[in-house]
Amino acid sequence: MTTQELTPREKQEVTEAQQTRPGRYYVPDVDIREDENSLWLWADIPGVKQESITVDLDNDTLTIRGDVDLSDYEGLTPVYTEYNVGNFVRRFTLASSAAFDVEAVSARVSGGVLTVELPKAQHARQRRIPVNAA
Repeated sequence: MTTQELTPREKQEVTEAQQTRPGRYYVPDVDIREDENSLWLWADIPGVKQESITVDLDNDTLTIRGDVDLSDYEGLTPVYTEYNVGNFVRRFTLASSAAFDVEAVSARVSGGVLTVELPKAQHARQRRIPVNAA
């Protein structure tokens, strides 16, 4: 797999008619790694509950989104902060979602980190070709 198979998509405006929450959306920090069987994505999403996270794979776009209940933070005056509290969204464009087993994509959250595994499809995995003598 080349490094160009997963690239961040530029900011986009909502083009379909849907209700959106007012306020700012933050871009979570993300690490992406690849092994012979899968592409792995880890996103820092502190304060986001599991039921508020959505992960979608539509055509060749992977979208992670989360909503934070800001009522827990009302009336607090931060003394010092290093991360933003609020809703988040991040989109990635896959070179071809056909390279992945889309039925086996999984996501889980633990300790404020979202882990997404995109298993490679059998035809996209590297394989060694045996060489036979004539």
